[in-house]
Amino acid sequence: MRLAVPAADFPPWQTVYGYFAAWRDDGTLARLHNELRAQARAAAGRTPQPTAAVIDSPSVRAADTVPRASRGWDNAKKVNGRKRHIAVDTTGLVLDVVITAASVQDRDAARPLLWNTRRACRRVRLVWADAGYTGKLTTWAAALKMTLQIVAKRDPHTFEILPPPLGRRAHLRLDQQAPPHHPRLRAPARQPRSHDLVGHDRPHDPAPRPARPLLRSRHPAEDVHTRTFIHILP
Repeated sequence: MRLAVPAADFPPWQTVYGYFAAWRDDGTLARLHNELRAQARAAAGRTPQPTAAVIDSPSVRAADTVPRASRGWDNAKKVNGRKRHIAVDTTGLVLDVVITAASVQDRDAARPLLWNTRRACRRVRLVWADAGYTGKLTTWAAALKMTLQIVAKRDPHTFEILPPPLGRRAHLRLDQQAPPHHPRLRAPARQPRSHDLVGHDRPHDPAPRPARPLLRSRHPAEDVHTRTFIHILP
């Protein structure tokens, strides 16, 4: 069943944004998100509060309307835009997000990310990260009573899928909430039809091809549902 709501039934956008801004500033949206995450973990047979986290940072291309002051160039990924520094639990549920220019190093943005995660989830004691977070961040995390464990690849010059709990859980969780980007497909040509003995039309379909795995875009659109937990750094 499809419901159609006339445009006249929507309140003015100033009213909607006013409530959103008020709930964002007083922490209502953050508390709502934390409660839903706790219920989702309990439904999955886990403790409501996580004790471990995974951090990662995909870079996304910014629109032309994004000012230069809050965007940058990620030379490693050849992306001009912003970088999303994400902390998730071992099931992929978002704990906190910090948005910076794409030129900001992962180790630098990980400090406010871990600080915000520590404030939001005080039971988190173990944090997994890839080799991009090596360095003094381990000592800084220890001051927050967190153990930063680096999961490095065996060969840094080849592509390798990291074992759990990494495996790009943060990327996939946000990809599931954002509309996927698919290439434009050409409509297939109409197949000739013929009549069988009973008179029903049946198309002459070609031989089926083997199914190909669905690949999600590495640069999904920014998820509007996580904006309440986003902290933009200069």
